[in-house]
Amino acid sequence: MRRFGLGAVVVFTAIVTAVLTSLFWVAAYNLGRGGGVDKRGAAPGNVVTESSEPDEDRELVVGPGGLAIPVAGIRPGALSDTYTQARASGARSHDAIDIMAPAGTPVVAAAEGVIEKLFFSEGGGGITAYVRSPDQRWVYYYAHLQAYAPGLREGQRVARGDPIGTVGNTGNADPAGPHLHFAVHRMEPGESWHDGDAVNPYPLLAGGSAASR
Repeated sequence: MRRFGLGAVVVFTAIVTAVLTSLFWVAAYNLGRGGGVDKRGAAPGNVVTESSEPDEDRELVVGPGGLAIPVAGIRPGALSDTYTQARASGARSHDAIDIMAPAGTPVVAAAEGVIEKLFFSEGGGGITAYVRSPDQRWVYYYAHLQAYAPGLREGQRVARGDPIGTVGNTGNADPAGPHLHFAVHRMEPGESWHDGDAVNPYPLLAGGSAASR
């Protein structure tokens, strides 16, 4: 009888150990895959991490001029006014601002408009996009992109905040410093996408005073 009781204890202990071991490995497997729902409600297998898609860094930030900061996660305080900086060994001024961000960071439309030109400039802006405002008076220029947003095409209408592409260093950008070259041009009737008079985007995005030309 005593032997029977001892055997039952051994069997019971083995069963409990097997169950606990199975539960441990199931939990470990799901954790490794990112199973379940994370704190932002991502679906299993598609966990959004703080480094790839933080909610607090992806909200649209609109400057005092009504333009959204065109690089996701960038706040007004992180912008620098590089509009008047010399380029081409002093031969010309920048006429734009550089918004520094890691390669692959989403670039969004600063304002609504129509994609007027998608153009690759090997010795200049690299992968670029020109968006003209609905009233035809403004062109917004996005340069040094790593890639266009999927499906982006000429003639496509975009709303403020819609994807344009991703930050890169194509063209004549420094490979060590990926950034978005962002310019705003005031257009006259009939002017082409590459024409217009440059306007400093910095005060439109960040407020405050702007460097004069």
